[in-house]
Amino acid sequence: MDWAARTVLSAVAGVLMYGAFPPRSWWFCAVISIALLYMVLTIGRPRVRTGAWLGFVFGLGFFVPLLPWIGEYVGPLPWLALATVLAVYQALFGAIAVLTTRLPCPPIWFTASWLLVEALRSGFPFGGFPWGRVAFSQVDGPLLPLASVFGAPGVSGAVALFGSGVAWLVAVLIHAYRADGRTDGPGIRVAAFAVVVALLAPMAAIALTPATLDRNVSSSSTKIAAIQGNVPRLGLEFNAQRRAVLDNHVRTTFALAQAVNTGRAERPDMVFWPENASDISPLDNSDAAAEITAASVAVGAPILVGTLLRNGDGRPTNTVLVWDQQRGPVDRYDKHIVQPFGEYLPWRPFFRMFSSYADLAGNFRPGEGRSAVTVPTASGTVDVGIATCWEVAFDRAARDAVDDGAQILFVPTNNATFGRSTMTYQQLAMSQLRAVEHGRAVVVAATSGVSALVEPDGTVASQSGIFRPAILASRLPLHEGKTMATRLGAWPQAVAVIVALVGLLFAIGWRTRFTVGNGVVRRPHEDAHTASGTKELDGSGD
Repeated sequence: MDWAARTVLSAVAGVLMYGAFPPRSWWFCAVISIALLYMVLTIGRPRVRTGAWLGFVFGLGFFVPLLPWIGEYVGPLPWLALATVLAVYQALFGAIAVLTTRLPCPPIWFTASWLLVEALRSGFPFGGFPWGRVAFSQVDGPLLPLASVFGAPGVSGAVALFGSGVAWLVAVLIHAYRADGRTDGPGIRVAAFAVVVALLAPMAAIALTPATLDRNVSSSSTKIAAIQGNVPRLGLEFNAQRRAVLDNHVRTTFALAQAVNTGRAERPDMVFWPENASDISPLDNSDAAAEITAASVAVGAPILVGTLLRNGDGRPTNTVLVWDQQRGPVDRYDKHIVQPFGEYLPWRPFFRMFSSYADLAGNFRPGEGRSAVTVPTASGTVDVGIATCWEVAFDRAARDAVDDGAQILFVPTNNATFGRSTMTYQQLAMSQLRAVEHGRAVVVAATSGVSALVEPDGTVASQSGIFRPAILASRLPLHEGKTMATRLGAWPQAVAVIVALVGLLFAIGWRTRFTVGNGVVRRPHEDAHTASGTKELDGSGD
């Protein structure tokens, strides 16, 4: 396979990976994409620098169509720059994969290398960018139940193992047939066994954790309502009419109260407002406080209000207040993981040179304390875990909330700044995965859409349209137990990273040639008396 053919196939693999993500959600495209990428990185043993190039091309083919919402109102430069940076991570993967897949049972090393680079991209720099993890493409696929066992890394790993395993089996079959016309040798049996294991793994995981099948049923539940009040206009300046945004959510809540009073709807135990529903701080503005209190009294339930609060150091926090109809604010959550280039700008003088929008980034302070709030209801208290918008992409956000006692999860979000893009659907898929991962129902409340109610098995029970007011009401199950994924925490990813690093070091040592006293180049694993007969393997000099 020549360089040009590999490049084209890598680009095709990247586009196929994009097809697996919302709004298309063709989950099987991720498996095909991985299989195709595996083949271009292993057939003919390309050089390491070729592997880096192929990974980079794959990354561009994937991230450029995945992330155009980044530049919705700020132009293409930030979008294309971010896509290029993320493609560099895939270039790193390509280089690592070319080396490690020369070890025995290459799909294992391919998978470990994939998880290594996903972990690196999700944590570095500026806290990382987890968007585009393969796990988020599988919410409609058969591998989703693995999220309750090994979390998001387990789902990503299953896709990588399955795709690369099938490609490996096909390659072994073709090689054996060309060599001696047989397709039943020991190597083929090993490859076939690996593929069967990859196929059966999800079913085995479900069998080991039968609770994942019935988490939609619970001995306790709560009646909830999510309010989508909509915004006065699109774009970065939508919050210039802050009072209008607040009024929209108050008005929609009053509409719910009227439906309750006329018997067309059940009275909720709690009401969820989205991020930025009241950018006028109700702790500082008596009019905003009065409006929220009036809405809470009308509907007869506490409201979880997304707002912005100014702290003593002058820096704001992105906050959710639990607003009781009698007592006002009784609990709060300050967003722990703030978004770089949105809620704060790292290296501000540097990035100001590239975009006039740089100074629009905020200077938010990360919150501390519990990731769950306690909501008083007529029948008792409910602990609600919160992962605000950007946070839902990070494994630790929902996990910390459940560890803090969350019985249900809440994702308040504001997607109005991204217009009518695919961003909101990609984010909803993350919430679906978190539901399965931790066995919790998830309430997604968005200012302008898409809002949704997600069952613990990842099913979307109801969903709003975009840029229109909406009320989503239902009874959702409450859970207190922890899935295996919650209990294992970050360990599955840590183990995969360690395995990948060990494999990489071993592959480098195994393939590195060095000069001995007489100037002869040989591999470390060869005996000295055979060194003079050493021959080069393709790519070993990279």
